[in-house]
This record gives sequence, structure tokens and C-alpha cells, in this order.
Amino acid sequence: MAETKRNATLTVDGKSYDLPIHSPTLGPDVLDIRKLYAEADVFTFDPGFTSTAACESAITYIDGDKGELLHRGYSIEELAEQSHYLEVCYLLLYGELPTAAQMADFETRVTRHTMVHEQMHYFFRGFRRDAHPMATMVGVVGAMAAFYHDSTDINDPWQREVAAIRMIAKLPTIAAMAFKYSVGQPFVYPKNTLDYAGNFLHMCFAIPAEDYVVDPVLSKAMDRIMMLHADHEQNASTSTVRLAGSSGANPFACIAAGIACLWGPAHGGANQACLEMLKEIGTVDRIPEFVAKAKDKDSGFRLMGFGHRVYKNFDPRATVMKESADEVLALLGVENNPLLQVAKELERIALSDEYFISKKLYPNVDFYSGIILEAMGFPTSMFTPIFAISRTVGWISQWKEMIGDKGQKIGRPRQLYIGETHRKYVDVGQR
Repeated sequence: MAETKRNATLTVDGKSYDLPIHSPTLGPDVLDIRKLYAEADVFTFDPGFTSTAACESAITYIDGDKGELLHRGYSIEELAEQSHYLEVCYLLLYGELPTAAQMADFETRVTRHTMVHEQMHYFFRGFRRDAHPMATMVGVVGAMAAFYHDSTDINDPWQREVAAIRMIAKLPTIAAMAFKYSVGQPFVYPKNTLDYAGNFLHMCFAIPAEDYVVDPVLSKAMDRIMMLHADHEQNASTSTVRLAGSSGANPFACIAAGIACLWGPAHGGANQACLEMLKEIGTVDRIPEFVAKAKDKDSGFRLMGFGHRVYKNFDPRATVMKESADEVLALLGVENNPLLQVAKELERIALSDEYFISKKLYPNVDFYSGIILEAMGFPTSMFTPIFAISRTVGWISQWKEMIGDKGQKIGRPRQLYIGETHRKYVDVGQR
């Protein structure tokens, strides 16, 4: 529990109530209103919960004004420079960086769980061929509870551990199968000789007719995309996972709920929206037209992939992602891809134009991850599934933390009711 050193006094109808103020290790103090309704018979009103701390957490910390993102106290820049995705998974799940032996054991456990139950292949045949991969993932991940009965008891620590490993291991396989199904190609089984990111790329782009060799530059870029999206505190999808989990739902159902929430264009679809904007612009010569529209506050148009709701000065993930974007584009080139040419010119303008600089409309992580995935050959429909793969470990870590919180209760937001008061029922013939 956070430290409590002082109280705030709230006066309602002439009566005063003392509310404890908790001090976190980082971030603003928190006013504890848990007893407010019972004592004062009033609710608080906070649409979007933007001023409400719904839980205690020791996993991730964000300071939007400073442009700071910490996982268990480690900066995302340092992790991206020196670590890799599975090591960050271990850190998020267990709270500390692993020893060499712990890392080897963790990687082995994840690798040995990458295959899915063979009967799960039949699920895909029930979807239309043109089904969105996110629709497929929501259904298949939710169905995992029907196949892995030995890891659905949330009160058993070992079953929780097995469920966590299974989802981290199998989500890339399920996403790759959804991709293959959508393009009419056969499923590709995982290979235990490949690393996590390389294995995902192999399952997406290999075909039986010829060999596919994973390029290390692309594998590194994919690993970074996954790492930079691994967790982001109490966002909409994470809060959805916690809310679903507070009811005692099994872990597979909770993660499926998170995937469904992530599907929303205001959340996980940001990099897809960015690429769709680039398609709308079309060619470099049309950029001035769209930049002018972005500067016109009456146009209603805004450039996707620039600025961030939380990070007010810069997105710390974007700096790292730009490095990978430059490496990927240097490898694959942009000469024959008009979208990437538009992206590079927009980036140049945003980093040099005084309007963008003054408004802090910097390219964010979604901008760079979107152009990387486009360059790799992924359709925009796969951008959000890749986000879901990356965020799975964050969801699971937050879910595990919630399960272990003795003070956690089932989520039950209140409301400010503005509907009708008591009315008398009128028979249908008299209405």
C-alpha cells in the first residue's frame, strides 16, 4: 500500500469528511475516496477515468510531461538499446531482470508452448476468408479456455503461470494463422530454432514451396515493435482485462476481452489509421495540401501518427522506433513504395516545420511502427493483431498483479443518472 501521511477534508452540505491522501513512489498523490459513498452518500464523476486511480500497480510508470516510460523502474530507452522482447516479458511478469539461467529457462518454456492444439485449426474454417484477423483472434483466444482446461483455475498459482506462458507463446502462432487464412495460404508451424520475433515472421511469410530465411534486421525491428508495445500502464485494453478479471473470469477470456478493446480505432488502430492516411495522401506532391489542412483548425483534418494523448513533449518509444525504421527502409528501400516516400517526407516536415515543433506534433511510435510493418509486407489489417501479440505480456502481468491484490474487488463503476424518474405503466392500447 502507498504511504499515507496526510488527509484532505471534503465538506458536503455543511458536514466534513476526511479523505486519506496516498503518496506513490512516482507520480501525483492520490485521494482515497473508497469510503466516500458510504459516509457522505455521494459519488464522484470522472468520465473516461482520466483523474481516477483504479488500482495499485508496480509494473509500469508513465510521465507524459517528461516523456518517460518505465517498466519496473527501467527506462524504455535503456531496455530497447540493451534488452530484447522476451527479457522484457520476464521483467514485467516477475519484477526483476532474469539471470542467465532464468532467461534460458523462460525462453525454453515459451518456445516449447508455441504450437497450438491441432483441433484449433478447425476454428479458422468457421470464419469467412475475408474476416478481419482481429475478429479471428478474439474468437480463437477466447476458445483457448475450451482446449486448455488445466490452466483456467485462477486460484491456483501454477495454473496462472502455465496460462501466462501459453498465451505469450501461442498468440504469435494464432495471429500468423489468422494472417495465412486471410491470404489463402497454408498454416506454417512454429520452429523452435528461431527466436520469438523471427519465428513470428517465419510463420507469416514462409510457404511450403520454397525456403524463407528471416533477415536479422527485420527480426530486430519486429522485436523492438513488440518490446515498445509490451505494456503502457492502465490504458483502455489493460483496464478491460483487469475489469474482466475482477469478476473471476478465466485468463483466456480476459485476454480475449483485451484484444476486443484493442481493436477500437481510438486505441490499437492508430498505426493502421496512420497508414490509411498515407494512402489518402498518395504521393509526395500532395503533402503540402494535407499539411495546410492540418494547420487549418477549421478543416477538421488531423495528421495521424503525430503527437500523443499521454506524451506531451515527445514519445520516448518513437526515438527508438525511428532507428529501426531507418534500418528497415535502408534494407528494403522506399523507391518503389509511394507510401513510404510520403512517410519519409512527412517525417522530415514534422521534425523541421515550426508549426509542428511548436504544437509538439512529433512522429510517434505508431507512425514509425506503421511504416516498418508496411515495408515488411504486412497489410494494414495485421497491424492491430501485431499490437495484440506485443501487449499480451502486459495484460497478463497486470492480470496476475490484480489476482494477487488482496484489496481488489469486482469492478463496479457508478453513474450520474439523468433519465426519467418514476413513471406509471400505461397499457399498450392507451398509449
